[in-house]
Amino acid sequence: MANILIVDDDPAVQLTIRLLLERAGHHVTVAGDGRKGLVLFEGGQFDLLFLDIFMPGMDGLETMRHVRALQPAIPIIVISGRSITPDAYAEPDFLKMAIKLGAVASLQKPFRADALLAAVDGCLKSGEPAGPDVSTGRR
Repeated sequence: MANILIVDDDPAVQLTIRLLLERAGHHVTVAGDGRKGLVLFEGGQFDLLFLDIFMPGMDGLETMRHVRALQPAIPIIVISGRSITPDAYAEPDFLKMAIKLGAVASLQKPFRADALLAAVDGCLKSGEPAGPDVSTGRR
């Protein structure tokens, strides 16, 4: 069971991620924007962080910069509802940008439940200390 912080301004997305994670046995805390998320992050001990890139006030990239300064090793999964298009005139691919800035994984909204849970499992397993056989979970 991991302690996970979700920072997203969309209540429907918050609820969806929260339910999926709680059903998987995780403890979940939710914040509606980057500033509130940062306050919760500073006051708690989290194993993983979900960050929406586009939020009012402090966006996800700025929030990630502050989080990285406080705890450089925490796994961060960025999420965004902006479309990813290969069009040369389109806006930059913010999910790829976030990965370059230190996020461990990214999810494009809407995402499937299995994709979200796989990203969480991958991030949490990558943070475990190496044992004799990490791939099977045996030590």
